[in-house]
Amino acid sequence: MPIAVYEFPLCEKVRNYLRLEQLFKQLDHTATFDSEFECLHFFDVLFTLMDLLERLDVRTDFIRDIDVHEKNLVHWSTHPNIDASALDDALKTLHRLLSDLKRTNKLGSSLKDDRFLGSIRQRFSIPGGATSFDLPHLFCWLKQAKDVRNKDITMWVNQLALVRENITLLMQYLRERGRYEEVVGTNGFYQGVVTDKIDLIRVRCSNSQGYFPVLSGNKYRYGIRFMQLVADEGSAGGVPGDIKFDIACC
Repeated sequence: MPIAVYEFPLCEKVRNYLRLEQLFKQLDHTATFDSEFECLHFFDVLFTLMDLLERLDVRTDFIRDIDVHEKNLVHWSTHPNIDASALDDALKTLHRLLSDLKRTNKLGSSLKDDRFLGSIRQRFSIPGGATSFDLPHLFCWLKQAKDVRNKDITMWVNQLALVRENITLLMQYLRERGRYEEVVGTNGFYQGVVTDKIDLIRVRCSNSQGYFPVLSGNKYRYGIRFMQLVADEGSAGGVPGDIKFDIACC
């Protein structure tokens, strides 16, 4: 049975982390383009990442989260059954990331200074603006040998490596905080209690029954409502029956 996992952030920081994580996945997928139209998608994703990093102060969030994880690992080091080697490797990774972050003023700022990217970036904000007559130098670059293009792409992507590594590690730690448990949504609805330690709700359910979850709530409670992908005539779209699904609070 096809299974889908839906993730719902409960704070702005995790919402930004998830957006960045998804954009990096898209960047990897589009970085190996073979056609000019796939190339446009690559640059669109790259510029979206740059826009987010310029708007958000993720560096401060990264430093704060890594500091918390470091203190937690030091606390766990006193446990008699801990894997000392794995713990030491994790601490070394956190120390390195923290050191790199503190040496960096603005994440991704070096891309902003790239003359070629700067010359084409503005056109990508205009609907249909990235055409051969608008950006002849981009299409000239596209006609370069693939190894030449790949060298440039690798250079650009590597300048975001510190952001990617932090996002990957912090989202891994966050997801590991929650363990799935099976619950039942009565008449397609489930309600839970929000605690200070919950930043992310993960819902795992069937993806072949024509429904999907949506989450709403406040700082005290959250509700998950399952909606029909194609609503019945005259229906508000909610699923009328009970639904078993797995939930993890991270």
